[in-house]
Amino acid sequence: MEKTKERSRWAILLIVVMSTFMATLDGSIVNVALPVMAKVLKVTTANIQLVVTSYLIIIAATILVFGRLGDILGKTKVFKFGIALFTFGSLLCGLTNSLSLLIVARVIQAIGASGCMANSQGIITEVFPAKERGKALGLTGTAVALGALVGPALGGFIVGAASWEYIFLINVPIGLVTLFYAFRLLPKGHKIARGKLDGIGALLFMFTIVPLFAALGAGQSVGFTNPIILLGFLVAIISFIIFIMVEKKKSDPLLQLQIFQNKLFSLSIFCGFISFVAIFCTNIIQPFYLQDVMAFSPAHTGLILMIYPLILAVVAPASGHLSDKIGSEILTFIGLVLTSFGLLLMSTLNEKSTLLSMVIFIGVMSIGNGLFQSPNNSLVMSTVAKDKLGIAGSVNALIRNLGMVCGIALATTLLYSRMSYKVGYRVTDYVVGRNDASSMA
Repeated sequence: MEKTKERSRWAILLIVVMSTFMATLDGSIVNVALPVMAKVLKVTTANIQLVVTSYLIIIAATILVFGRLGDILGKTKVFKFGIALFTFGSLLCGLTNSLSLLIVARVIQAIGASGCMANSQGIITEVFPAKERGKALGLTGTAVALGALVGPALGGFIVGAASWEYIFLINVPIGLVTLFYAFRLLPKGHKIARGKLDGIGALLFMFTIVPLFAALGAGQSVGFTNPIILLGFLVAIISFIIFIMVEKKKSDPLLQLQIFQNKLFSLSIFCGFISFVAIFCTNIIQPFYLQDVMAFSPAHTGLILMIYPLILAVVAPASGHLSDKIGSEILTFIGLVLTSFGLLLMSTLNEKSTLLSMVIFIGVMSIGNGLFQSPNNSLVMSTVAKDKLGIAGSVNALIRNLGMVCGIALATTLLYSRMSYKVGYRVTDYVVGRNDASSMA
């Protein structure tokens, strides 16, 4: 009987990992196909970027809503709805032939992805006992990292072998199989929290996230001192302040602020945010450095970029398993120290650096992040009550997405500021013949 339950637990984990991987993958897989899509759909480069940004913004804007719904209606129910909607949105993305319809399809897809992401960690925390939880959350964390980092390479392969529509259509059979087994294997789930959804809080949160993400994204190209960008930040700040004031007074708030009174939860969330900012600072600059400064081909660049996810795929589950044995605190500390040291090493790279030194630096950073992510996720989910698992998981996922966006914005801003200083005028792209200006050192 116990063996049957154990098999069922790992089958449930596989369903959660598959859906999490697909949802994260679709945030990055599109990037490499954007030039082709712009030509086929006859739109500008600026407009085609909406295919990426709309997906990320909608996930961030709705993820707390689905976390709260998971606590009210049952995480399994909301999770299955998310898979179904994500699969339907993927089908629409692959069938459309206009940018406006593609954006609508991406919004549908993002809402489905949000439903999955918000409740995946809560389902795992409910299904797995404490002695196996770190290992399970480690595998889920690996799926998130692999989805974000494998996307460009996989997207390039699909576009090269077929057409851009298959980037989305490939999700349909995988989504249908995952949904079938979700109905068969996932626990039925019952209402585990009283109350109703806080509509005002949800609206205020969206008015916080949408202008914030839009300003962070657009600010890279037009400059963060642009009046429109500053207005976006102002709207986000005011909306967030009102959101906190409203949530404090609500009997059934969207975000139960009491969970932040737990110092371990708040510290783990903060560390998770900082780690994603730091890692994505490096990840967004690396492809440009490898191709523009070091003159590697796109194929060789792709192989070098695969080092990070491959190491992470090995280290993260092992770290999660180890955290079940010795605890999470020491592993998160060691992981952060190693990640910081790896990033410090990466900052020394310039146009004269060797491939071997770069691989070693990436390896140190990857091992550190692999050691950190799984135990940190375990800490976040183990510090809250059972009726708050949905909102805790969605806060964790939100912080992850916010860290990615902030990391990209911070990296490009610092890079272009440094390049502008070196060449003597404002630039927002690689300057031909000035490899020294683009070096990381």
